[in-house]
Amino acid sequence: MDDQDGESQPGDKMRERGSGSRTKLWVLMEANRWVVAGCVLAAVFLALLALGVADPSPLQQFVGPGDDPVDTLFQGLVGAIITGVTLVVTLNQLVLSQELGPVGDQRTRMEGAMEFRRDAEEVLGHQTAPPEPAAFMEALMDETKSRAEELAGAVEESRDEELKRAIESYVDGLTENADAVSDTLEDTQFGTFNVLSAVLNFNYSWKIFLARKIRNEHADALTDEVDEAFGDVIESLEYFGPSREHFKTLYFQWELVNLSRAMLYTAVPSLVVTVAMILYYDARAVPGATLGISNDVLVTSLAVTVAIVPFVILLSFILRIATVAKRTLSIGPFILRETKRSDDID
Repeated sequence: MDDQDGESQPGDKMRERGSGSRTKLWVLMEANRWVVAGCVLAAVFLALLALGVADPSPLQQFVGPGDDPVDTLFQGLVGAIITGVTLVVTLNQLVLSQELGPVGDQRTRMEGAMEFRRDAEEVLGHQTAPPEPAAFMEALMDETKSRAEELAGAVEESRDEELKRAIESYVDGLTENADAVSDTLEDTQFGTFNVLSAVLNFNYSWKIFLARKIRNEHADALTDEVDEAFGDVIESLEYFGPSREHFKTLYFQWELVNLSRAMLYTAVPSLVVTVAMILYYDARAVPGATLGISNDVLVTSLAVTVAIVPFVILLSFILRIATVAKRTLSIGPFILRETKRSDDID
């Protein structure tokens, strides 16, 4: 995508701004976490089966007093599961530590939240801003789009054709992006990734930079009305940044709580299977084969897969959180990813 100066502009959508494969980015961010975990577990199970079939020596021949590889493996897994549960407790403490505190701290948090809402309501022109995150962000984008249209109207009488083309291109791009994100936000519920995914596709940082760039480069040709309209657009875009970061933080807390519960729920059956494999499993007691695969290989592979369920769930959730965090480290008109720009910055 090119702007009015012919320089390369990053895409509006997150997957367009990513340097890696779109499929990889979809798996890391958009795909259902339970489906990702299920696919990883299925891959592990099939890989263990393949290794068991490829190994010509059956497990039974390695079973002996004090020298059982299955026993050794599951003893290690017991420690890993217990460590994972400890990690869950640590995650919960991390999340809850931000919610616990004396009444003075809670009052400060409340005052800060209310002050921001009052400022946002002044920008939005609403007596009361929507309480739902999706509706709030949608209202903010609608206001930004409205101000951008006012900017386009204010420059219509200008004699500077280059300025008019630059603003027209800018407003068209902003409006198109805002409409697409607003459509995605409709009927979305906080707690799912859909809300955060939608707002991540509004490239507000580039829009702030581009508005300031056009404004500064054509400062001599700007009337007071156009200059004020530029300021209004930038002001509404500046509210988008902290709003998105606030909802992103709340989503991370929400996801960490869900992750902790999921790991706790799966840790108990995983621990039971692991301990049972240590105490009661004997590969020599599972003779025969199913579909050409030795039954002892099937049982061992399935037990290992069940034992690593908490770890795989942790992996699938943290991959999304880490990916979103990396791609939203900066707030405001700072672009950390590499972009091709034809202009030189002094």
